[in-house]
Amino acid sequence: MAIVVDHHQAKSQSDVKLFRLCPFWPPGSQTTSSSSSSARNLQSQSSRQLVGTKPRPKTVSSVARSLLPPRRRLRLDPANSLYFPYEPGKQVKSAIRVKNTSRSHVAFKFQTTAPKSCYMRPPGGILAPGESLVAIVFRFVELPENNQKHLDQKTKVKFKIMSLKVKEDMDYVPEMFEEQKDDVVVERILRVVFLDAERPSPALEKLKRQLAEAEAALEVQKKPPVDAGPRVVGEGLVIDEWKERREKYLARQQIEAVDSL
Repeated sequence: MAIVVDHHQAKSQSDVKLFRLCPFWPPGSQTTSSSSSSARNLQSQSSRQLVGTKPRPKTVSSVARSLLPPRRRLRLDPANSLYFPYEPGKQVKSAIRVKNTSRSHVAFKFQTTAPKSCYMRPPGGILAPGESLVAIVFRFVELPENNQKHLDQKTKVKFKIMSLKVKEDMDYVPEMFEEQKDDVVVERILRVVFLDAERPSPALEKLKRQLAEAEAALEVQKKPPVDAGPRVVGEGLVIDEWKERREKYLARQQIEAVDSL
């Protein structure tokens, strides 16, 4: 028995198979209505997917960078605490070394939660790259309620040191930290640790050395500049100091001689 195959149906099936192998049909070719509608449906579906596509989420590395703290510009010694000798009823001193470890000039500023009983010297300044100084912190130690000595005195007093990158020719003013607050970095929040002033310890010895260094640097700043020789006044006029003193002495002698007549 002979099988009769519809020529039109066979052609449609061959076109569908060819479209599956080559979805982008070459121009000028003839396709069936079912093939054309399938292509349009696929194109519209892909367009809807592109329009509704959500932005790619952030990578783990970008999120980690945003959570990391900014790079510090100052190195503090001690790094996390301010050590004070425990002497109730007295004003005691602590010391901390501040060093600029960046490649630019950096302004620093101290703040405290107890400005009435604590103050810093200096309270702020500008350090050149690699420059350091020892700051002194003064604090009044209150008497305990039971009038007995105990080092575990709880205190809410904290100190904060901030840094700000500045230009080389700038002068330090505290207002710069408020004017450029978006660029200010909180370097450390320091807590207070009391030391037994009557018991030797490495921390106490280190504190004494830093205080002595700070006091010596302060004395050097107070001394007048060393005279390097004769002073030059005006345009190249050199005045010998001994000659000037002699002329003043002779002038006083003449005034006294006139008054005695």
